[in-house]
Amino acid sequence: MNNKARFNIGYAIAAIFAVFVIQYFVSTASQIAVIPYSEYQQLLKQGKVATVGISDRTLQGTLKEPLSGGQKQFVTTRVDQETAQELEKYNVRFTGQIESTFLRDLLSWVMPVLLFFGLWWYIGKRAAEGGGLGGGLMAIGKSKAKIYVESNTGVTFADVAGVDEAKDELREVVDFLKNPTDYGRLGGRMPKGVLLVGPPGTGKTLLAKAVAGEAKVPFFSISGSEFVEMFVGVGAARVRDLFQQAHQKAPAIIFIDELDALGRARGIGPFAGGHDEKEQTLNQLLVELDGFDSRSGLVILAATNRPEILDPALLRAGRFDRQVLVDRPDKKGRTEILKVHMKKVQLDSSVDPVAVAALTPGFTGADLANLVNEAALLATRRGASAVAMTDFNNAVERMVAGLEKRNRLLNPKEREIVAYHEMGHALIALSLPGVDPVHKVSIIPRGVGALGYTIQRPIEDRFLMTKEELENKMAVLLGGRAAELIVFSHLSTGAADDLRRVTDIARSMVTRYGMSEKLGSVAYERDPGNFLAGADRPFPTRERDYADETAAAVDEEVRAIVDRVFERAQGILKARRAILDRAAKKLLEKETLEQSDLEALIRETPKEALRAI
Repeated sequence: MNNKARFNIGYAIAAIFAVFVIQYFVSTASQIAVIPYSEYQQLLKQGKVATVGISDRTLQGTLKEPLSGGQKQFVTTRVDQETAQELEKYNVRFTGQIESTFLRDLLSWVMPVLLFFGLWWYIGKRAAEGGGLGGGLMAIGKSKAKIYVESNTGVTFADVAGVDEAKDELREVVDFLKNPTDYGRLGGRMPKGVLLVGPPGTGKTLLAKAVAGEAKVPFFSISGSEFVEMFVGVGAARVRDLFQQAHQKAPAIIFIDELDALGRARGIGPFAGGHDEKEQTLNQLLVELDGFDSRSGLVILAATNRPEILDPALLRAGRFDRQVLVDRPDKKGRTEILKVHMKKVQLDSSVDPVAVAALTPGFTGADLANLVNEAALLATRRGASAVAMTDFNNAVERMVAGLEKRNRLLNPKEREIVAYHEMGHALIALSLPGVDPVHKVSIIPRGVGALGYTIQRPIEDRFLMTKEELENKMAVLLGGRAAELIVFSHLSTGAADDLRRVTDIARSMVTRYGMSEKLGSVAYERDPGNFLAGADRPFPTRERDYADETAAAVDEEVRAIVDRVFERAQGILKARRAILDRAAKKLLEKETLEQSDLEALIRETPKEALRAI
């Protein structure tokens, strides 16, 4: 006899036994008559009661003779004697009633049990989600990746603009995810990992989501810092869990944002150990990258803005073996990005995306999105029905120079010094060739410490600068200090930031660009952003690889360059003192001079004051 047959026979026997038990209780209950208490008293007086069992609420006994229904046993509910005698006088048929306490008794037992199990379930659920007692110990090794299934990212390549080269590189990933089996028909394989490299705000995360949106595959998104916990081994467990989940949903994309938080080069710094939690997590990631076949339909995308500090083992062939640069957009790219963001706002007919793109060199995609939003807020604040070009101009100034501080009142002497200082910058910029044109000059305080500002707008994107152009840029920066010295015969603290920037340019010319005849074409300092150039350094500081005598020579050469440029700036302003005075007076009257105002001042100045320097 098999187990199934024995199981069925057992059920049959249990059912038969249950039937007999039920039948016994039913038959027993049918032999007991429930009679009113008044009838019991009559039977008692008639001597028909044989025995009585007394409880606090009922009387149960047997009769000498059966009742009309044939029952000799009876049960009745007791009634207090005073009430019974009172009712008996009037020949009232009465019986006692017992108040049912079943529900109350049931709740008194069930509610504590339910409360206990409810509290236990809540604590267990909170712990499993990682937010309960103990900090989520039950799920501490689980991956915290956010999963966007198929097209739930809501982003496609149509939403990404200004990075056409990066999009072309990633289209290949999309084609592979759509047809992973047919992609390697010629023997090639898809790179296991694609590393998106670029400055903050250039759209690396947006590009990764667009790849998932185009390929319509599950998208696992997690930040590098979410792998690290206070408990040793948790990061490695989360890496394993993440890849396990992704394999179950393949083809899929794993996106690790801010990879530098997880993949920092091992052994950097004098106190770095070899067995800490971060290194275990990184080692597990390296193992997982080696442990899967790219033909399985799993692609790893990662983003970082600090590729120089990543561990070289991450970047070797077979892991993150393709790097895609997502750089700041050029003028054409900025135009395309602005068109995407301008679709969301009401624009005036005067707004030209090309003109706005020309005002924003060096802006990233995030900066441009913020610019459009700031312009829309400014237009809303002034009650306009559409965003005009003036709103974009004001938004650029607000982002570059800071918020206007019209309540910061300067005394007349300070206003005069600031006016000459700013006009010194502007006049030097108008006098030298190859310098970015001046867009606006103002003595209205902005930002944290700026008492005035001079805004220059480049005509085109520049990627190289000559020695003469760098010196011209330094002369513009020193123009404010030179104007103060010429007009007031003293110096103020207003040129502190100008001096810092000038010194940095001069030191870079000497130590990095080899533009010093005295020290020759030698690079004395590394790029301060290239941390891996000295992997054993504790901090990414400027390091000297030359003798003290060379350091003294570098300092002398830097000072000589700055002094030479400062004397040149003074010579230009002394030769054009008349236009400097007129422009400063005009600036004190209007507080802000546009480019057209400056050009008008130049035209109104006598020709002898405009001789070439």
